[in-house]
Amino acid sequence: QRVEEARKKGEILSRKVQTGFDEETGKPVFEEEPLDMSPLPFIVVVVDEMADLMLVAGKDVEAAIQRLAQMARAAGIHLILATQRPSVDVITGTIKANLPTRISFQVTTKIDSRTILGEQGAEQLLGQGDMLYMAGGGRITRVHGPFLADTEVEDLVAFLKAQGEPEYIDAVTEDEGAADGIPGFEPSDGESSGDDLYDQAVALVAREQKASTSFIQRHLRIGYNRAATLIEQLENDGVVSQANHVGKREVLVGDHSH
Repeated sequence: QRVEEARKKGEILSRKVQTGFDEETGKPVFEEEPLDMSPLPFIVVVVDEMADLMLVAGKDVEAAIQRLAQMARAAGIHLILATQRPSVDVITGTIKANLPTRISFQVTTKIDSRTILGEQGAEQLLGQGDMLYMAGGGRITRVHGPFLADTEVEDLVAFLKAQGEPEYIDAVTEDEGAADGIPGFEPSDGESSGDDLYDQAVALVAREQKASTSFIQRHLRIGYNRAATLIEQLENDGVVSQANHVGKREVLVGDHSH
């Protein structure tokens, strides 16, 4: 959703620039198409634990982050990615190349420090907010993060809430439904009744004999959180197995559409 939003905002901004010069008069030529001049809000995308996303859908997440990092800054969309496991399979070369500004708190090994910053040093930090900050130019500065009391955090949240009413994505917060009458499985406690999306997910994994959060997200065109919830529900209902050590799931029902 944020990638699509960045694309749309980029299109709006691109229509506001000068398109060239008149060959005869030399005067600048501007786009005359009417534009929606309503304010575009700044958007901050925060990922609290990158390792979880990379484990479930590494390639999709990496591609989305790459696209956002490349085009979102000009559209007022910014990324904050955090992880407690700074390994190369979480912070890949592609992600590092598109995120030049980085912060490292105390890590356990020199390898972790090099993964984040490209050089060692973070393993010698003292903790308690001691950090190394690398700006876009690659220069590293040792700084210290301030301590925020709970009351200060609450005041900050209250201030942000006062700026405007939130716009929630209903698909993320809506009550989970379930399906009944699907061949090959029994819904858990009858909670799945009447959920079209759940029915589609069951039919999809049964037909394709594939099941993953990114697979359902891509084919049903839904958000990541909703797709992850559907996968969890499919597992609870015995439609798919638990993920193995590499994150793969086995489909436990066959295709009954024929």
